[in-house]
Amino acid sequence: MILSLSLSVALLGAMFAQAPSNEYANPELLVEPEALLLDDCVVLDARPRQQYDVGHVPGALWIDASEWAKGFDQGQDVAGWQQRIGALGLTPGDKVVLYDDNQTKDAARMWWILRYWDFADVRLLNGGWKGWQAAQREIETTPTPERKATEPELRPIADRLATKEGLLRSLETGDLQIIDTRSDAEFCGDDALKNKRAGAIPGAKHLEWVDLLDAETGRFREAAELSQLFNSAGIDLQRPAATHCQSGGRASVMVFGMELMGAKDVSNYYRSWQEWGNADDTPIVKGEKQE
Repeated sequence: MILSLSLSVALLGAMFAQAPSNEYANPELLVEPEALLLDDCVVLDARPRQQYDVGHVPGALWIDASEWAKGFDQGQDVAGWQQRIGALGLTPGDKVVLYDDNQTKDAARMWWILRYWDFADVRLLNGGWKGWQAAQREIETTPTPERKATEPELRPIADRLATKEGLLRSLETGDLQIIDTRSDAEFCGDDALKNKRAGAIPGAKHLEWVDLLDAETGRFREAAELSQLFNSAGIDLQRPAATHCQSGGRASVMVFGMELMGAKDVSNYYRSWQEWGNADDTPIVKGEKQE
């Protein structure tokens, strides 16, 4: 009887061990609104200033997401970024949580920039501002006092940033997955935006960034859903990859989603189609929409 019971327990344990997991590989990258401890981190609000002034997470500091986005596009000079980041009183050792009200696109871009500068513990608030309101957490209407400015020691993690030259080399070697996170119309060449040329990078896999999020709540989809999305798009999370969009923001959401699911070698072609679609030395094809 004891032997039979032990065998049953062992078999049951094996069944659970083999069951597919519905957990993110790196769940610590996301913070649930109900679980956010305000005295345990620095919270950054990446919404427009007027929205921040109306109401924000208590203790949150406002970050000028638009200025940071343009600043990174213009260059990665250490001194300039020490000033930007230091003005918020941040150092790479801080735990940082970001949120926005733009389907996490602005917050993810700020997340990616801080990770590029070797901030080890940067997270996103799941569902952003909408998630905070839905959780009925406290809202503050007075600006948070500025933190004392710092002079952070920044170290760029070059492997997190993809370049046009690197992508052109990868088209010859085939050692890099290129992931296009734009809309179907952009990928298929039907919408050029303001670029000289429209279409896709040859061989690029297509998965629109917004598909990673629940349309109603703005939360990241469950792990099983994300896994199915990546598999359907032919994206291998174990292979090196570079994401792109028009200017780096949507691509940042994809980097975050892939790392959430366990990818370890994902870069962001930050200059994206605004560079590729306006260059004279870049091959372009018409992408085919997946059914």
